[in-house]
Amino acid sequence: MSEFCAEFIGTMVLVLLGNGVVANVVLKGTKGNSSGWIVITIGWGLAVFMGVVIAGPYSGAHLNPAVTFGLALAGKFPWIKVGTFILAQMLGGALGAFLVWLFYRHHYNETEDQEGILGTFATGPAIRKLPNNFFSEMLGTFILVFVIFYIEGANISCNTLPDVKIGLGSVGALPVALLVTAIGLSLGGTTGYAINPARDLSPRIMHAILPIKNKGNSDWGYAFIPVVGPMAGAALAAVLYLMFS
Repeated sequence: MSEFCAEFIGTMVLVLLGNGVVANVVLKGTKGNSSGWIVITIGWGLAVFMGVVIAGPYSGAHLNPAVTFGLALAGKFPWIKVGTFILAQMLGGALGAFLVWLFYRHHYNETEDQEGILGTFATGPAIRKLPNNFFSEMLGTFILVFVIFYIEGANISCNTLPDVKIGLGSVGALPVALLVTAIGLSLGGTTGYAINPARDLSPRIMHAILPIKNKGNSDWGYAFIPVVGPMAGAALAAVLYLMFS
């Protein structure tokens, strides 16, 4: 499998299972309706696990533009590949969101809660205070990328071992899944912890274009927060890692 296909398929599975658990909890008439935040955070952690298992051996399983950006800033990933990886991640996120809608389409038709429908595609703030929302996304992603640097195996440099696949896959699927679960349980309550532009922006675009009954707007006034915040957090993680490593 090529690196592009690995990132595409891995991100697709991540978003399909991650947004799928949100749909199962939020949409009307599902078996998992109203099962709560713990189910969502565990489901997202397992979604990350599955995506990393698929893509890890082939691309390092970044599955997240912020992770790709942070690794490149830290000198652990070649800049020439950054654009290709991010494109694959964004396309994979879009397909994953489309499949969630296709799978749950009859439940979407029964659901009248516009905010809930959007929540099955993209994140939103519990309290809309954009500076605080930005800080939440930045800090959550900082923890994600900074801890990845320090998990065993993440200190390999792509400049010295170019054949090694650097990313979430190089640190192991289970540690990263537990890390994402911990972030969700501890830091996810303010914004829904996007911590990944490909799991938020691409599905938000799909929300905008899909023929979903009872959907509202796609909240484009907030959409930059789950993109800029994670990229800033990844950059901060890379800078501090280089300072202290």
